[in-house]
Amino acid sequence: MNWKFWRRKQDNAEGNKEKKKKSKTREWLDAGIFAIVAATLIRTFLIEAYTIPTGSMENTLLVNDYLFVSKLAYGPRLPQTPLAIPLVHNSFLGRKSYTDAVQWKYRRLPGFGEVKLYDVIVFNFPNNDTVIDHPDLRAHDYYAAVRSAGPNGREVIRSQYKIITHPVDKRENYIKRCMGLPGDKIQIKEGTVYINDQQEEQFVHIIRPYWVRLKPGAQIARDYLEEHNIYEREMRGPFRKYEMDGEVLEHFRKLPAVDSMFNGADMPMELTQGNALYPHDPRYFPWNQDNYGPVTIPKKGMKINLTAENVLMYRRCIETYESNTFEIKNGTAYINGQPATEYTFKMDYYWAMGDNRHNSLDSRFWGFVPEDHLVGKASFVWFSTNKGGIFDGLRWSRLFRSVKTLQQ
Repeated sequence: MNWKFWRRKQDNAEGNKEKKKKSKTREWLDAGIFAIVAATLIRTFLIEAYTIPTGSMENTLLVNDYLFVSKLAYGPRLPQTPLAIPLVHNSFLGRKSYTDAVQWKYRRLPGFGEVKLYDVIVFNFPNNDTVIDHPDLRAHDYYAAVRSAGPNGREVIRSQYKIITHPVDKRENYIKRCMGLPGDKIQIKEGTVYINDQQEEQFVHIIRPYWVRLKPGAQIARDYLEEHNIYEREMRGPFRKYEMDGEVLEHFRKLPAVDSMFNGADMPMELTQGNALYPHDPRYFPWNQDNYGPVTIPKKGMKINLTAENVLMYRRCIETYESNTFEIKNGTAYINGQPATEYTFKMDYYWAMGDNRHNSLDSRFWGFVPEDHLVGKASFVWFSTNKGGIFDGLRWSRLFRSVKTLQQ
């Protein structure tokens, strides 16, 4: 008789337990992998969550608005940097979240349509190809920092900080309003945008400056200004400059403290000008934020003569965005080593501006948005908190509102 028969049963029971234990672990692992793959596919091809970090789109979109961006609106862009940690953008634990050892060409699947004038678009910040590797400066404009550092700005910045580069799809995301399509002529006169000589559509939430004279001894409550997103910028004699949108304007005019007010364009203001504005050469382009252009936006197939002005305006498109070598020798332009007197663009470009016109770093400062930088179209706000975060309260009236209804 086999006296050890009981041991076989015990061994089988323990083996089954171990198998169940392993299968449970395997189930969780499989579920985790599936969730990551599914979320990555949704993020790449359908929608992506985005948070508004600055006030450049106020009062259409506010700081701490959480919105979804539709990838299907203009067609999903296929990944250009495939070797990356899923579900994060360009950094993880303070380091790059990807390797650019493998780079794929720009390709885009068909979408529901094309970019339309006045769409609120999300795109990779074009000037974020070169980055100051500091937590507080990674989203900032490296080239602006170089210019502000003086004649030897590049050397000064590089001596103080580590400099890194990002491929197109790993550059920081920006959100602005499309104010110009490929081939359009853009000009700004006294703060108003003209597109192909037609005045822009007036959106009630675009913030504009106004000079206000208050009655003697009168003040406007700080709580009122904060509640209505009104910005007090400066004082000049008896006048104060406030920035507000059209929705609150008429109510503001009727405040008991207000004696008189007029459009900010009617009084000279300290506007950004000089080499801070694109294309950073005031000798040829003596413009400011409110009086800018005209500028023709490049379009695929559009041909330009390589005049001195055109070289300044379009060199970055030719050299950086369309990957050509460009140099000038003895007054002659050379593209990819060959003398050239004209150039034909390979891509479409767009002009982007924030609704908070005097507090937006946009195309006036860094130029055109190439089509391969387009991420998608802002769709709807699904969550929104006051500026102090969730403990400061929710903006209930903004929850699950489409961007289209928020801008009306």
